[in-house]
Amino acid sequence: MQTRIQGTTMPVLEVQLDPNESVFSESGELSWMSQSIQMTTHTQMGGGGGLLGVFKRVAGGGSLFMTEYRAFQYPGEVAFATKVPGHIIPIQLGQGVDYLVHRHGFLCATPQVTLSVGFQQSLGAGIFGGEGFVLQRVAGLGTAWLEISGELVQKDLAPGEVLRVHPGHVGAFHSSVSFTITTVPGIKNMIFGGDGIFLAQLVGPGTVWLQTLPISRLAHQMAHYLPRGERSNVQNAAGAGILGGIVGSILSGGDQ
Repeated sequence: MQTRIQGTTMPVLEVQLDPNESVFSESGELSWMSQSIQMTTHTQMGGGGGLLGVFKRVAGGGSLFMTEYRAFQYPGEVAFATKVPGHIIPIQLGQGVDYLVHRHGFLCATPQVTLSVGFQQSLGAGIFGGEGFVLQRVAGLGTAWLEISGELVQKDLAPGEVLRVHPGHVGAFHSSVSFTITTVPGIKNMIFGGDGIFLAQLVGPGTVWLQTLPISRLAHQMAHYLPRGERSNVQNAAGAGILGGIVGSILSGGDQ
């Protein structure tokens, strides 16, 4: 198997497969492929944990189906492109080496890689597509390719070092990094600060990859250019999410 990443603003991953070699992705990720590539759609490939793993993946907003691309009889090529401007990064997985990735971050992987829900928390309706904040766990053995939106910033955290990040800017991180969702301290900061009401807290040791263009923020900006009816629906959903989050934070003592 050979791979190359082409392009800078909207990169594409091209995977050259020898006969009987394969990669898989969530359904709908394919950009193009050569004639010798056979597609097979599964429900459990990359799910981890059998049927239960599939249900967990779907509950976390993932796809029910995974598609395998295998070179049949002759070498072939299959390609996967990013959905928005950004970067494609390869990660190596093995025993004790796995990663947590933002919900849209998994692009494709070799057959022995598994994909499951690693973290899920409701942050109020309308935020992150109304499905809360979700991280996917990429584990197993082999290589996976991740999609990071916008520019890529790498932070290497020392043991006990703390980094607080807007949740949408979390791209991926080693599983050795401790991760929690916290609220911005102070009701005034929540209401008038303009930076949202939730922060992701990451504690080292481990490497964190941040992304500068969260899809949720991109969607919010694009909402201003939608027809009036559609724009109102998006803004109302976002407003409901923010209000719900503030109320929830007050009830749980978030102003301490």
